[in-house]
Amino acid sequence: MGSADSKLNFRKAVIQLTTKTQPVEATDDAFWDQFWADTATSVQDVFALVPAAEIRAVREESPSNLATLCYKAVEKLVQGAESGCHSEKERQIVLNCSRLLTRVLPYIFEDPDWRGFFWSTVPGAGRGGQGEDDDENARPLAESLLLAIADLLFCPDFTVQSHRRSTVDSAEDIHSLDSCEYIWEAGVGFAHSPQPNYIHDMNRMELLKLLLTCFSEAMYLPPALDSGNTNPWVQFFCSAENRHALPLFTSLLNTVCAYDPVGYGIPYNHLIFSDYREPLVEEAAQVLIVTLDHDSATSTSPTVDGTTTGTAMDDADPPGPENLFVNYLSRIHREEDFQFILKGIARLLSNPLVQTYLPNSTKKIQFHQELLVLFWKLCDFNKKFLFFVLKSSDVLDILVPILYFLNDARADQSRVGLMHIGVFILLLLSGERNFGVRLNKPYSVRVPMDIPVFTGTHADLLIVVFHKIITSGHQRLQPLFDCLLTIVVNVSPYLKSLSMVAANKLLHLLEAFSTTWFLFSAAQNHHLVFFLLEVFNNIIQYQFDGNSNLVYAIIRKRSVFHQLANLPTDLPAIHKALQRRRRAPEPLSRTGSQEGASMEGSRPAAPAEPGTLKTSLVATPGIDKLTEKSQVSEDGTLRSLESAPQQNSAEGSPAAEEPSQVWREQRRLSNASASGQWNPTSEWVLSWKSKLPLQTIMRLLQVLVPQVEKICIDKGLTDESEILRFLQHGTLVGLLPVPHPILIRKYQANSGTAMWFRTYMWGVIYLRNVDPPVWYDTDVKLFEIQRV
Repeated sequence: MGSADSKLNFRKAVIQLTTKTQPVEATDDAFWDQFWADTATSVQDVFALVPAAEIRAVREESPSNLATLCYKAVEKLVQGAESGCHSEKERQIVLNCSRLLTRVLPYIFEDPDWRGFFWSTVPGAGRGGQGEDDDENARPLAESLLLAIADLLFCPDFTVQSHRRSTVDSAEDIHSLDSCEYIWEAGVGFAHSPQPNYIHDMNRMELLKLLLTCFSEAMYLPPALDSGNTNPWVQFFCSAENRHALPLFTSLLNTVCAYDPVGYGIPYNHLIFSDYREPLVEEAAQVLIVTLDHDSATSTSPTVDGTTTGTAMDDADPPGPENLFVNYLSRIHREEDFQFILKGIARLLSNPLVQTYLPNSTKKIQFHQELLVLFWKLCDFNKKFLFFVLKSSDVLDILVPILYFLNDARADQSRVGLMHIGVFILLLLSGERNFGVRLNKPYSVRVPMDIPVFTGTHADLLIVVFHKIITSGHQRLQPLFDCLLTIVVNVSPYLKSLSMVAANKLLHLLEAFSTTWFLFSAAQNHHLVFFLLEVFNNIIQYQFDGNSNLVYAIIRKRSVFHQLANLPTDLPAIHKALQRRRRAPEPLSRTGSQEGASMEGSRPAAPAEPGTLKTSLVATPGIDKLTEKSQVSEDGTLRSLESAPQQNSAEGSPAAEEPSQVWREQRRLSNASASGQWNPTSEWVLSWKSKLPLQTIMRLLQVLVPQVEKICIDKGLTDESEILRFLQHGTLVGLLPVPHPILIRKYQANSGTAMWFRTYMWGVIYLRNVDPPVWYDTDVKLFEIQRV
């Protein structure tokens, strides 16, 4: 039958379903088979031929028919899984049912009255499969559906290569088949890479799309404060009930990490061969991050010890979370597996960068946001992986793409989520000493970026990009400033030598943040000054030798520090500063920062195209909730300051640290300022002005300024190189206050970020699935869809 005919017949069946007011019996196969038996419709056809209005009409007018349609379609998938889909006809039925369910499920989820439907039991569908009358034991429809999908994903000659030697061999029995021998791709725990097969990839993709649609019930629930409500679909699929959990987890992870969009290393190859792998890889990445949606703050994740076993998973650890995907991820431990994962993710994240200097040489992938979520999950759930990433300079292969995305997206309102996840990852990494140490590696890759040209290290790149985000990003990025500066504070004790460009950028930020109107105009703005002073103190105390550029910049801008020390605290001065604000331009203009030319070949960061869709995000917790303070001991180990008994703030904690009650008070005040009630008082300014950690810098200026001035007068100098040479050989040993302990603010898991990740991840999935538009125009509750 021609495809036009089959489309017509399928459309007729849909019309019959929407116009029948009487329930159609489940036994009426002649009627139900029209939806799947003799049609060859693509998923796009199904979306076109089953309009949303008609699905909703059936749901309202004849609910029993919609229920039967779902039940029959699931039954067909279960039969396909039981039989092993040996005939072309059976495979076609499975694909048709899969497409139909992908189309209908979102409309079931959007109606609260239907929410329990898939979790109700269907008479006769016994858990054992045999007991027809055994209703006690009946499986909910959702469970039958999920198990059928899992079986079908390892179905020989349908989604995996058959291992039969010849056609004479009997068909592989799908029940006794060990799916671990059919993992889709070599990598973690599997050495054999099967022949690529376009048809198998397409079939897997359709089934994964259905699986993702099952999981998407989460989109139809409003964001909950307790993120403890687990997604029942994910919970069941990732439980021991699914006998394919391990091979499927491994297949998804390996498919993503082994993918090479370059066309196996040959530039421009993708123009000759259409790449059918990418849609599968994208789908695999999306399913993987959804199965790993697990709030690590509220659960015990397996502790890490040094034992290893012969398997890819570390068996020596205590049993971890119930979710087997999270469990397996947290137990990967072999170096070669870590190398494979890290190389794969770095290769894919760098793909858009390669694009910029060899245009069109490789296929440009679009799923970098999913990859960043996956990388986050790996670091968050598997500490051994995090340590592996930081063990070598390979971490820079993740850092550079993240800085590229941050810089590229800074002006685009629709990419706020991307900005957040990039910053969160850097915050997580910055809590480890090794990250700061790695940043000292010279930066030589010349990725065209819209930033000033500089010669220096990866630390310079990070500072220059952060400065650009703060001074020329859009307003909605302000909540990230605390995070950006916390990252710089965390790495500062380890930075051996900042370039002049980066040193000037840091001082420009201090200048901008310490203007009186900025300090007084919101309850928490002064934190930014505290962070910057802490950066300068760390570098002066721990890395003075080698940082003559920064010392020189501090000397040149010494007036900023004197102004801070003499900050007015009387009410008339405060009011005058705020009056000035009403006339002032944007909070951070680029004036006073010598921009210099941008890198060759770079394009300026562009705002979103008008009309671009974006999804709303929940607010992220403040930096004091996001991080936990730890002190670095003499031997380099970290000691948490959070659980320690409340000690006198003068002893053991740096001056920059404000006692937590001050933070709490400010949190309260800033809530007031958000509602437009903010009125700074003299007491408030005095409360933090007295804690500004200026002693070290003032001492440095006191010692060095007269010496520098003397050189300039003696030699009639205006040339900085001579002054820099003097500063390079200078020393402040014995002249500075006793070094303060290094304080690191480490990211800590919390329910607020878990909820943020959930809304961000589903927002990305919603917007990226446009062909077919699975969730478009359905009543999602987890976020709002907005136009820029």
